[in-house]
Parts: sequence; structure tokens; C-alpha cells
Amino acid sequence: MLLILILAPQNNLYSSSSIKGIDDFGIISLMYHRFEENKYPSTNIRINDFKEHIKIIEENNIKFINPKNFENELKNNKLERKILLTIDDGFLSFYKNAWPILKEKKIPFILFVSTREVGAFNYMTWEQIRELYKEDFVEIGNHSHTHEYLVDEKNVLIIKDIETSISYFKKNLGENSIFFSYPFGEYSNSFKSIIKNLGFKYAFGQHSGVMDETKDLYELPRYPINEKYGEIKRFKSLVKTLPFKYKSIIPEEKYLLQNKNPPNVKIEFYNDIKNIKSVGCYSNEGNKWRQSDIKFENSNTITINISEKFVGERGRINCSLRDPSGLWRWLGIQFVVSEK
Repeated sequence: MLLILILAPQNNLYSSSSIKGIDDFGIISLMYHRFEENKYPSTNIRINDFKEHIKIIEENNIKFINPKNFENELKNNKLERKILLTIDDGFLSFYKNAWPILKEKKIPFILFVSTREVGAFNYMTWEQIRELYKEDFVEIGNHSHTHEYLVDEKNVLIIKDIETSISYFKKNLGENSIFFSYPFGEYSNSFKSIIKNLGFKYAFGQHSGVMDETKDLYELPRYPINEKYGEIKRFKSLVKTLPFKYKSIIPEEKYLLQNKNPPNVKIEFYNDIKNIKSVGCYSNEGNKWRQSDIKFENSNTITINISEKFVGERGRINCSLRDPSGLWRWLGIQFVVSEK
């Protein structure tokens, strides 16, 4: 994932009380996987860096939100800077290295687990998961049963997989979670509908951005954090981002068939966004990150000209806009590229 989080000066951050004119902070969601498993840099964070992340958040009076209050926080968060901490997969390294830190400080988070892997080598056991679950600041989220590339499967197989995970949740925790994390952050419209119909209230991807009350509850953004993208200078920039509110993104379907690749992308933003004419977008078309050619259809709608096909499994577009406050609005879009 490209990071052009260039953003504001790095020598110090802003506390909420020092930022004038911001009334839509939203909620920044962070996604971690492994902790101190240094042979997996793409999904690992070094524990000293993780401790520094926590320190940066605390020193700048950014509030960790409790997922048990998620609905209220998402609807009403306007004037405070807040963060939701999420951890995917339930690796044993999280339990050994990060859980003691979060437990001591009572920092709330969601741990997403794939039920097939629970108890497997280097994964947490149900006993360990139940230890966390009894705490009032911990939520255990559903991450499917198999953690396969479900987005490519037929609906009947997706339903079977998720229903299996739900049965494991009910057996081992007494209930299923209202939170879901798409395996690999990949989803389609039909996958979203399945998750909604099975009783989940919220679902998270792996596209970057800041949550707010205007976002689709079944494609909520998160910033992936690893050794490269968890570097301290970058992290300080990341926690200064704001939601980039939009009314619609075309195409609505994020699962791209080859005859729809590259997509014709149109974004309609809300009318009250300041400096909108200064928006900049980048995409990884042709397997190379480059600045996108954008055109305004009207005062708040842009088209993004993607001239080359997305290569590989995912296509990404990131748009940013400097707010008059000095902070940056950020919007990430992820497409899943079908082989068909």
C-alpha cells in the first residue's frame, strides 16, 4: 500500500484542544497482526515500536474507544480525536508480547480470529481467547472460519464458512460477535450482503482512511500497521489524518472483473469540504504507484482516469486533501481484481 502521508511537520503533534475549526475528527482505526515476529515484516510490528505508538497516542490525548460503545462513538464523535485498535488473526505473538501491555493499561481493542486456526501452531487457544473476552475492554471479532480468499468463492461457500465460524463462536464464547473483518480485507457487494444478513453490524476492510458516521458500516477503513508502515515518523503523520467524507463512489462494486479493469472511478464529495480543488489522488495502476489524472465534473465531484489495468490481486487508489487546520483528509479505495 502506498503511503503518501506527507502531511504536516513531524516535530510535534496536535492535541484536540489546539486544533481550531475541526468539528469532524472521526475515528482512526489501526490494524496490527504479529508482534515481534521479525521474519514476517509485512505483518509484524516490533514491540518497541508498538510501545512508542501507544506513547504517542497517550501523550497527545487521543482517546482509545471501547468497541462495546462503538455505535455511539461512531455516530457522535466530532470534537475529539479517537482511535480504535484492532488486531487480526489471533497470533500467539500478540498474546505473549502485546496483550500484557494492553492489559496493564486497560487499552480497549478488537481481536479478530479465524476459528479454524484457533489452537493451531503459533495461534492462540480458545482458553487464551476466553481470558481476554472476560475483560470489559476487549471484543473478540469474527474473521471467518478458514481465512481463505472467500471473495472469489460462490455465495453458498462463503455462507457455509461464516456460519461455521459463528457456530464456533457460540460454542466457545456463548455468542457471535457483531464485528467482522474480511479475510485479506477483500469484499464484494454480495459478500457484504451475506455478512449483513448473518447478523453482523460492522465489517472492516484493509483500505486506509478514517471512519465517520457517513461511511458504509460494511466496508469500514483501517490503517494497516507493520514494520514499514509502523515506522514512527509515518505513524505520527497517520494519527493526524481526518475523514474524507463522500456521498458516493462509482463503481460501488469493489470486485472487478477483467472486463471492468481498469474501472471508471467517480467520487462525489460533500459540499462543505474546504479546499476540495486541491485534492490529489494516486493509484497503483499497471503495478506502479503514480499520481492520478483527475477532473472535476462539478464543484464536488471528480473523475479519476485510470489508464492502465490494475495488476495482481488488488487495485488501490488513495486521495488526500490538506485541511485549513494543517491536518490531512484521507480516503483509500481498494478493488479486488478477479482472474476472470
